[in-house]
This record gives sequence, C-alpha cells and structure tokens, in this order.
Amino acid sequence: MSVSGGSDEKECPQCGRFLRTTEFHKNQRRSDGLAYYCKQCAAERSEQSRRNRGIRPARKPPGPVPDGSKWCPDCGSVKTLAEFARAKARADGYHTYCLVCHSARGRETRDRLYGGSREYHLRRRYGIDGAVVAELLAEQGGVCAICGANDPQHVDHGHRTGWVRGILCFNCNGGLGQFRDDPVLLANAITYLKGTTWRRALIHPGVYRISSPARGRLPSRSS
Repeated sequence: MSVSGGSDEKECPQCGRFLRTTEFHKNQRRSDGLAYYCKQCAAERSEQSRRNRGIRPARKPPGPVPDGSKWCPDCGSVKTLAEFARAKARADGYHTYCLVCHSARGRETRDRLYGGSREYHLRRRYGIDGAVVAELLAEQGGVCAICGANDPQHVDHGHRTGWVRGILCFNCNGGLGQFRDDPVLLANAITYLKGTTWRRALIHPGVYRISSPARGRLPSRSS
C-alpha cells in the first residue's frame, strides 16, 4: 500500500491521489484487502468497458422518485411499487423494470433466442423442439392419438419419467392428467361407464334394442 500521511490512506494508480481507504472497495483477494483503483476510478473504468462492448450507459431518473414508487428505465415512467415484480436479490426488493416492460423484454428474448414462446416452452419443459412435435404428429396422421380430433396442440408426457408420449387434444390431455396417468383408474372408469350408460344393440337391420344400465337410478320427475 502506498502511504502518505498515515496508514489509513492509499494511492490510486488511475488518478494518482492519496485517498482514505474507505474510498476503495473491499477485495479480499488482494494483500491489502482493498481494490486496486478508488471507487470513482473503478466506476469510470467499468463504464468505459461497457461502452467499448457496445452497452449503452445506464439511464437514470430525470428527477427525484417519490416514496412508494420506482422509475422504470425502459418506459421512462415513475410507477407505484405494485407495478414492479418482487426480486429478493435486489437492494430495494423489486425488479429494475416494471411488469409491462419486464414482460416485453421476456417476449423479445424468447423470440430472439428460440423463435417464439411455444418453441421456448417446448425446449424448457419437454426438451424437444417444434420439429420433433411435427414428426410425432405426422406419425399420428395429424390427429389426436386418443380421440382422433384434428390439429391437436398439446404435448403429452409421463410425469414420472418426463418421456414425451404423443400429441393430444386439450380434452384428452386434460383427461389423462385428471386420472393421474393411472391405467387402473382409467379401467375402473370404463367399467363404471359400461354399467351406467344406456346402450343401443342392433337386433335386425334398422332395428335396435335399448338396454338399461346395470346400476344407477332414473332422474326424479322434479329434476
């Protein structure tokens, strides 16, 4: 440490000034426990580095921000804290950008990196891309793998293994989820329906017999 007038001072090699040690950031990796440059010079060097890398200077609010509010650097508006998402990692407990701008930035990033929200969702949740979905759908003949409905949009996967099983319509995909992917529950549901549904049996060409369910009760006259 270069000293002038006392051991609580240090020389900054950038500006050549002897400053109190409180004017230097802490750096435990250095022998004196202090940063190489003073706080002001370190900030200037950091800003110059950002400009050299094409990063625009950080924007600052044009005036004081009232208590309970925050300034969004994207839209340039002062908004209430309720219009910012929570962020524990930040000193003030809120994200830098308001909810509207934060969402817009997320959409822009997904479009730029993945080509859209659906492609991002497919890769992040299922580990596949749109090409794999198109291939699976083609193998199914372009219809839901269960009911045969046209243009299914939902990727079905095993919740235990994560393995993608096929492409289903909204109703079939939701139905499997409601039955917790349990074949026993689905078999019980089939048995239940067979025992409680009126059935039409063909007796002769054009002649049908309606058979009553094995269990259940007729609705009352008042229902």
